[in-house]
Amino acid sequence: MIKPVLPLAALLLAATLPLASAAAQVGTASAANPGDPAARPFIETLVNSGFAVLRDKSLGKQAARAKFRTILTQNVALDDIGMRLIRRQRATATPAQLEAYRAAFPEFVLNAYADRLYDYADAKVTVQRTVGRGPYTEVYTRVTRPSAQPVDTIWQVKNDGGKLMVNNLIVGGVNLALTQEADFTSYIAKNGFDALVTFMKSANAKSLAVQRQ
Repeated sequence: MIKPVLPLAALLLAATLPLASAAAQVGTASAANPGDPAARPFIETLVNSGFAVLRDKSLGKQAARAKFRTILTQNVALDDIGMRLIRRQRATATPAQLEAYRAAFPEFVLNAYADRLYDYADAKVTVQRTVGRGPYTEVYTRVTRPSAQPVDTIWQVKNDGGKLMVNNLIVGGVNLALTQEADFTSYIAKNGFDALVTFMKSANAKSLAVQRQ
């Protein structure tokens, strides 16, 4: 079973997994380098926008999904992340397979979490600091919820042609892109690349059917 763990949705779910510190795997940081000064307000705005959707009682689930889809596509480098998750298979996958995968991936991310996000409407995210790490700026935040342990997170932000985008997220010391890549690699090894795409398409279709009920 594939367990998607991707930016924004993963933060709102505040998931933690037993993997040792992954921060060192994204380059060398300098404590004296705060990175791009625009990264902090970018993350603050992104997170506030996400929680605003959760807390808006006037929105139905379909309207909320549409808003989340817009937030994800505009602020998260979904295509870059998706292709990075299958980097070991890209050389052998056909153009048609890659096209099918890229088409299914964004909706799969949204559907994996949309119905569960409402449980986290009472969470609060506080930005603590920013650190430059190679070409990226890491934005350190803390997620707190009533009667729950706080979870420290690191947003990896990149400047993509003048636009800031979330490139990865580390939650509780877990590099989510690496974790997801391992899940996808394992699934493909057992079932094949086409089976992964079929799995995502099937999950998307089931979610759409539920929404129409």
